[in-house]
Amino acid sequence: METAIKVAFATTDMVHVDQHFGSAKSFAVYAVDPEQSEFMEAAQFGELAQDGNEDKLSVKIQLLEGCAAVYCLAIGASAVKQIVAQGIQPVKVHEGSTVKDLIADLQAEMKAGPSSWLAKAINLHKGPNPERFNAMEEEGWDE
Repeated sequence: METAIKVAFATTDMVHVDQHFGSAKSFAVYAVDPEQSEFMEAAQFGELAQDGNEDKLSVKIQLLEGCAAVYCLAIGASAVKQIVAQGIQPVKVHEGSTVKDLIADLQAEMKAGPSSWLAKAINLHKGPNPERFNAMEEEGWDE
């Protein structure tokens, strides 16, 4: 899965996205590319209240390192600010959304032409194109 991006889903049952980011008991993390997806890990946090305590967010944000996006029912402004600063796109979903359907939607978007955040995540994962300086060299560019 060379072009896969890593995404997380706030879930209690590993089937539905049914958690608020800040109080999520667990995340299911997947690698997703246009053709396939692969379950990577499940992270458990235990019982967390929606109490405005920002300290609990750091553990979740550390877990999401390397993820392009996190799907959840809701997310507070402070959490959005913190995860966006880490290059992670928050994605709010409707109640009843399933991980399977969200992965299928993500794959369809990858195939059809990704949105700006997704294109950025895919390009970040790929790394710089080793051919990027050839055009400059052909134009006579010199250090």
